[in-house]
Amino acid sequence: MIRGIRGATTVSMNEEKEILHNTEELILQIINENQIEPESVASVFISVTEDITAGFPAKALRNFEGWSFVPVMCMQEIPVPGSLQKCIRIMMHVNTSNPQNEIKHIYLKEAIQLRPDLSHSNK
Repeated sequence: MIRGIRGATTVSMNEEKEILHNTEELILQIINENQIEPESVASVFISVTEDITAGFPAKALRNFEGWSFVPVMCMQEIPVPGSLQKCIRIMMHVNTSNPQNEIKHIYLKEAIQLRPDLSHSNK
């Protein structure tokens, strides 16, 4: 069965190095906490708020061995007034036998406020 694994983080500056670093940190924690192998991943969607333009966060996924054939797509998040800024969100579609309540969604930095009820992260 395919399950969606969610995650989000924020950056303090719109700089490619920080975008890639924070995205890599988020992806690594999602992979580790959910014991994900690249062969089990159907696709990854990454959205960014409209104030992130200095780089593609999807490039961070390519830094992980074995992930070069996983389909990944970047897109812009809906710019709702008053919403969290400088935010990178991930939706990873993974084949797993784990039930929904065992999926570990990861929220880092300021993004913890998006879904504290789902977050298993203390960062």
